[in-house]
Amino acid sequence: MTGNIIVKKRIAPSLAVLMVAAFLSTAQAKEIGMNVPSPPLNEARVTELSGPQSKAWLDYLARSKAQMKADQDALKAERAGLTTIPKEPATGNGSLTMPLDKDAGWYKTAEARAVADSIVSYQTPAGGWGKNQPYNVPPRQKGQAYVGGNENRVSDPVNFDSPLIDQWSYVGTTDNGATITEIRYLARVAAADPANAKPCHNSIVRGVEYLLAAQFPNGGWPQVWPLQGGYHDMVTLNDNAMEGVISLMRDAGAGQGDFAFLPDALKARARAAEQAGLKALLAGQVVIDGKLTLWPQQYDPLTGQPTSARNYEPPSLSSTESAGILMYLMQRPNPSPEEVKAIHAGVAMLKQLKIDGYVFKRVDGDDGRRLHAQADAPPL
Repeated sequence: MTGNIIVKKRIAPSLAVLMVAAFLSTAQAKEIGMNVPSPPLNEARVTELSGPQSKAWLDYLARSKAQMKADQDALKAERAGLTTIPKEPATGNGSLTMPLDKDAGWYKTAEARAVADSIVSYQTPAGGWGKNQPYNVPPRQKGQAYVGGNENRVSDPVNFDSPLIDQWSYVGTTDNGATITEIRYLARVAAADPANAKPCHNSIVRGVEYLLAAQFPNGGWPQVWPLQGGYHDMVTLNDNAMEGVISLMRDAGAGQGDFAFLPDALKARARAAEQAGLKALLAGQVVIDGKLTLWPQQYDPLTGQPTSARNYEPPSLSSTESAGILMYLMQRPNPSPEEVKAIHAGVAMLKQLKIDGYVFKRVDGDDGRRLHAQADAPPL
């Protein structure tokens, strides 16, 4: 991206505003627009860019395709000659099996090491991990899928979710904290047991290199890499994905604490990736009527325009993801004038959009969570 995202038509500046309208004024509900899928990230669109930009993106797309083929070929090679293919991994809340808030002594336990061994075994050939995958299970078997939840996954075009390859989704992703959490957990275990740290160290290096390979030429990151098509190919801030990656690049680049073991060359690459990501974040702050506001959940990597994800996730500004980005920016030492400006504008917009007197929760009889009046509710 070369500049700030400009929203030429005034839009409701927060998903929270839309939610209030939806939940508090159902009697006056009316269609306010039609959501459309994210534009594809493909060679046809890339060739419309100027020379150097076009080459960088074409090279990126070629690397992504080659890596996906390598991932699939590796699994096919494992399965050659097997009479029975192991069941795909279970799915669930993987984060609960990779706690990052335990006392240092816990990471020396057999329980912690068993989880680390399982994590290492499920790393994809590209170096990433799938999402929603518990690791308090035995290590991956030969021929077993790298990621769970794909055998019964079906294309969902109505919901804007049709993977390029059937039953091959999220095979390497940062969605729901995936890959980022695995790397940080392995670093904790390795630091707690240096004598047996090599498998974890090797896996961490591969994980960092995976994230470096996944970074777009403009500094952003997709939700899934190798690219799988659709909204997954957009620059993704949703679920704090990009904030999580750029914070990891910051820590890896500093090479302190759990990441002190990283090779100097890899630390330098991580620092460069953080700077490129920072530039992308600053460029991605949406401008409305000439004023900096907040960040969207995802945006088109080629145009910088906010885009949709699933059909019920239209282009919008997100208070949660914006808060995560602002926290990252505020933690930076010696911020630049541009960073300071972004912080002040973002905080001001969050204050402007504050909702008092309501909680967002599920109660008996509700179909999903809704806004409910509550006088002592903290601000939303």
